[in-house]
Amino acid sequence: MIPFHDLLFFAIAGLVLVISPGPSMVYIISRTIAQGQTAGMTSLTGVICGFLFHTFMVSFGLTAILLAIPFVYTVLKISGVIYLFYLAFQAVQTNSKNIFITNSNLKFDKHGKLIYNGFLITVLNPKVAVFYLSLFPQFIKQEYGSIMAQSLQLGMTQVFISFIVNFMIVLTSAKAAVFFAGKTTWIKIQKWFMASALTVMAIKMAYSKAK
Repeated sequence: MIPFHDLLFFAIAGLVLVISPGPSMVYIISRTIAQGQTAGMTSLTGVICGFLFHTFMVSFGLTAILLAIPFVYTVLKISGVIYLFYLAFQAVQTNSKNIFITNSNLKFDKHGKLIYNGFLITVLNPKVAVFYLSLFPQFIKQEYGSIMAQSLQLGMTQVFISFIVNFMIVLTSAKAAVFFAGKTTWIKIQKWFMASALTVMAIKMAYSKAK
């Protein structure tokens, strides 16, 4: 099993991914504002199913790749560092928007479609796939046991964090949308905090070594 201190650092990285504005978060907020909390929770169910899909796909893939081609760790690490720096750069772009400014005039969708859309949006989001594929290998070590078990442990940790954060978003979306609308100072703080956290993680990852 992965040691607590490594798992804690991964959890921080996972938290940054979750609070970083993306299609899944915008979808959940929009549906909550347009159709209420029940629709928001239903949409969240689909999003979580999408995260679980990525978890199992990456877990099986990494198990095969890392056992067959050990040097792939270095390639994935470099890719992860570049990707985190890219996200940091994107976070401070002037054209990034307040995620709470969403379309509240969406048509009413039934529960099945809400789940399906949430699942599809998450599965087709390349940011999630790249995050899993680039960060998982940084925390998986041979001496910690089964690669599959470690991958699933990381995946379940990220899914749990995603659920908690998005659950809170569903509960507060309507009020938050009103409060943060037009709060340009908050938007700037959000951008630079995100960029700083991503940069620190990228630097730490760059100096990490396989054990």
